[in-house]
Amino acid sequence: MAAGQQGKADAPTGLAVGQQRRRVGILVGVAVFVLALDIVTKITVVATLSNRAPIRLLGGFLKLRVDRNPGAAFSFGPSLTILFSLIAITVIVVILRSSRRIRSVPWAITLGLLLGGATGNLVDRIFRWPGVFRGWVVDWIQIPHWPVFNLADSAIVCGGILAVLLSARGIRLDGHREPK
Repeated sequence: MAAGQQGKADAPTGLAVGQQRRRVGILVGVAVFVLALDIVTKITVVATLSNRAPIRLLGGFLKLRVDRNPGAAFSFGPSLTILFSLIAITVIVVILRSSRRIRSVPWAITLGLLLGGATGNLVDRIFRWPGVFRGWVVDWIQIPHWPVFNLADSAIVCGGILAVLLSARGIRLDGHREPK
């Protein structure tokens, strides 16, 4: 095939474009859902659990409490909030750029979880005390032998696990499997 014809052969068909738009819609829908749920739960937790003892549920297995985290997971790097904000922005940009190639529902869900979670914690870093790009993330879920976390953290972990599983199964963003 000539070079000019190859470009036409590689161009997405109307069906592929519609499929891609639906997958991007799923990605954005999951991300918006995660972000909204994260914001609402953090507002609710700060309003109802600040200045009170943790709420014990499931025989004490689960505790709900307010914890403000200036660092990353496990309170790592409390003085690196600006760096973590830049990392979150980079992750968001990479996901949005990757969304142009997405034709896989599982990858749309995976990237939506990662996008919503990264955005949720970035919102805290931008808008919460002590200031823009230095704000502390609100964490509120505690289980035994694990640091306190929030819904954005949960979405990031679930998205990361799904990404590993999809990659291990050889499923690409475009929905095709890697040849074995």
